[in-house]
Amino acid sequence: MKAVGIDIGSLTTKVIVMEDNKILSSAIVDTGDDAEATAKQAMAQALEKTGASSSGDYYTVSTGIGGKSISFSNQSKAITTCLARGTCYLLPSARMVIDMGAESSTVVKLNERGRVVDWANHDKCAAGTGIFLQQMAKLMQIPLEEMARLSLNAKGSADITSTCAVFAESEVISHVHRDPPTPMSDIAAGIYSSVISRIMALCKRVGIAKDVAVAGGVALNVGLINILGKEMGFPVLLPESPRFLTAVGAAIIARENIDKGLG
Repeated sequence: MKAVGIDIGSLTTKVIVMEDNKILSSAIVDTGDDAEATAKQAMAQALEKTGASSSGDYYTVSTGIGGKSISFSNQSKAITTCLARGTCYLLPSARMVIDMGAESSTVVKLNERGRVVDWANHDKCAAGTGIFLQQMAKLMQIPLEEMARLSLNAKGSADITSTCAVFAESEVISHVHRDPPTPMSDIAAGIYSSVISRIMALCKRVGIAKDVAVAGGVALNVGLINILGKEMGFPVLLPESPRFLTAVGAAIIARENIDKGLG
């Protein structure tokens, strides 16, 4: 019996298929208006890669913002639980994971068995999220990837202190239009520093514990990860596919339930 983990995020839905203790395949699709239809599509793609069909023998665990709405899922689990389990599987030395998503940031402290010790999250405002970074790149009229590269060459960091996304936009505009204008690289670094300041506040709330891993689509942003490592004072661990870490945790829980004879 195959174990399937489904992570339904606000922008993308990720699926991991496991058998025994091995990851067989993965799939990622844009999350549509119908979470269940999106989950079925992603699951079908992942199962097809293994040579199995969607009508095969499998046990499914769902998580994410739409996890509880999946009728064909055998079980729904909290994002924090799945983050911890996926981190322990992929990066066993990690004792903290920072999940940087499109609309929220979550920090989970875990033990050596992949169980949650403590956690904190930020989802009250767009500032500090992937959508915020997209807005800032659009405001600077450059691609998000270019903004990340620019920040690596910064000689300073523009002051962007507002905890509100709307006011942060005003600060960026003022840097762009002042005379002389703030260098674009310094503005980019300031944007990332602003995001990291919110993430560090979450980390300090639960207590920083090495090693620290990062997950989520925003973890692919080299500019952000560079500044996060500097703020931490040590390099952070980046899994090969950070967007799938939560889905991996869901699949591991599914596999454990199969081992318990629940499948």
